[in-house]
Amino acid sequence: MFSEELKQYDWTQTTSEIMSKTASDVEAALGRKHPDINDFMALVSPAAAPYLEEMACLSRQLTLRRFGKTISMYIPLYITNACTNSCVYCGFNRHNLIPRVVLTPQQIEAECKAIRELGPFENLLIVTGEHPKLAGTDYLEQALRICRPYFNNLTIEVMPLPSEDYLRLTRSGLNGVVCFQETYNRDRYKVYHPAGMKSNFEWRLNGYDRMGQAGVHKIGMGVLIGLEDWRTDVTMMARHLKYLRKRYWQTRFSVNFPRMRPSESGFQPNVVMTDRELAQLTFAFRIFDNDVDISYSTREAPALRDNMLSLGVTSMSAGSKTDPGGYHTYPQALEQFAVSDERSPRDVESAIRSHGYEAVWKDWDKVFD
Repeated sequence: MFSEELKQYDWTQTTSEIMSKTASDVEAALGRKHPDINDFMALVSPAAAPYLEEMACLSRQLTLRRFGKTISMYIPLYITNACTNSCVYCGFNRHNLIPRVVLTPQQIEAECKAIRELGPFENLLIVTGEHPKLAGTDYLEQALRICRPYFNNLTIEVMPLPSEDYLRLTRSGLNGVVCFQETYNRDRYKVYHPAGMKSNFEWRLNGYDRMGQAGVHKIGMGVLIGLEDWRTDVTMMARHLKYLRKRYWQTRFSVNFPRMRPSESGFQPNVVMTDRELAQLTFAFRIFDNDVDISYSTREAPALRDNMLSLGVTSMSAGSKTDPGGYHTYPQALEQFAVSDERSPRDVESAIRSHGYEAVWKDWDKVFD
């Protein structure tokens, strides 16, 4: 399991290594055919800031070679905000006095129908709070079976599950799993996740291994930008990605770098990442891993998403509602966090086309399950 491997990497030492990188290290990384972790650290270091243009050009070239001029479209469906966790930054924190909703089968189907009216989405991300009793495997399996007739590709972002439960869900229509480790800083993790199932650092971290063991088709990873030093966190994630690729080589992988947005929690970020730094991180990941899917959600502003779609990003959400039942049943209430890009899916598609790219609504078919 990766939790054992992670123990060999000291957080403070990793930070020191990143901050000690020089312009020569960055230039060497940009010239490397197969960059390693040391190269990645150079590319996310402050020393790489003057090389943003060169990084952007290389990132664009590598993305075009692997993905062409395409952006894969997806949309999230929140089906419950019930949660047993106490994450200090999250609107779903169990101590927040917000109405709790668990969508019924009929309501889930109504949401599916409402999403289909927004655009020809085929990639659906099903999201829940972490509540084993109200939103356990049985509930998730039922939701997958309801959504399956409406969408060709189903991904979940839910509590980490045992390997056998992931395997069970793949047999009920599941294609992918997204899980945010939030931070790889083991010593600080408990500060942000003081209680609930999510407070178990190792269980969450090793969830990716359990997904791989279950043969999940696609695994999505991410850290929450705003908790700890972002350069160190993403370097740990790059190490994790390299580990997973080696062991679960038949699985596809995606990465996401969500920056903290306003939520019911009122939590203020400890670290603020600028747009230039987010671009630098995006380029660094593309150069480090040419095949990884890099996703930008509606957390990011329209102008930034439009500018980055030709420079390394390969998938985007559109028309997102982060509240359970937000498309039909309970519009504009109970959201997990505020979205920044409020454009309609068709407007996002038009923006993508204006850059000479194609919005891809479907890249998976039921026949392959």
